[in-house]
Amino acid sequence: MAFLLFDLDGTLTDPELGIATCIQHAVRALGRVAPPRESLRRFIGPPLRQSFGELLGTDDAGTLDAALGHYRDRFSVTGLFENTLYPFVPGALAALQAARHRMWVVTSKPTVYATRIVEHFLLTPYFEVVYGSELTGERSDKAELVAHVLSVEELDAAQTWMIGDRAHDVRGGRSSGTHTVGVLWGYGSRQELAEAGADIIVETMDPLIAQFASA
Repeated sequence: MAFLLFDLDGTLTDPELGIATCIQHAVRALGRVAPPRESLRRFIGPPLRQSFGELLGTDDAGTLDAALGHYRDRFSVTGLFENTLYPFVPGALAALQAARHRMWVVTSKPTVYATRIVEHFLLTPYFEVVYGSELTGERSDKAELVAHVLSVEELDAAQTWMIGDRAHDVRGGRSSGTHTVGVLWGYGSRQELAEAGADIIVETMDPLIAQFASA
């Protein structure tokens, strides 16, 4: 039996439309010119406060708080569901569950939103708990979040795998001594995931299922 920690954005669902549109909304609300949607793909996955700091060229707490507020005004009502479930995900999760692996969602997205997305796509039966950050920003760092999950759930890092599409997912798992899987159907490149130190990089769910078939 393995303990599998799944990232959400870019791993279970494709959130590009909702995230990009809400970022544009927040930037416009601050009186700035919004970047084109295609330029915002690289901000899918990392903590939003960090992304807004880069986009706005500031570390001013008040400005970043305002940007997050505008983002959440739209995301909590509309952007949350401008999201698509990768079609292969339910079957893969069912196969992993049938093999008696235990699974959790571990995402930098605030728990309140992540839980609603998992419920919306009927994925709740596959996961024991959805772990995310707090709206205050606490545990938005993936390393801090993974460490928290291992502690609360009393998981052995040697039996645990962090599965995600971006470098911060891989680094977050490695920082706590878990194994890591980088997936290529999301928003991170093979180079990004390799440089972060992913133990395995997969292009589809099939090799991931095969990896745990006899684990």
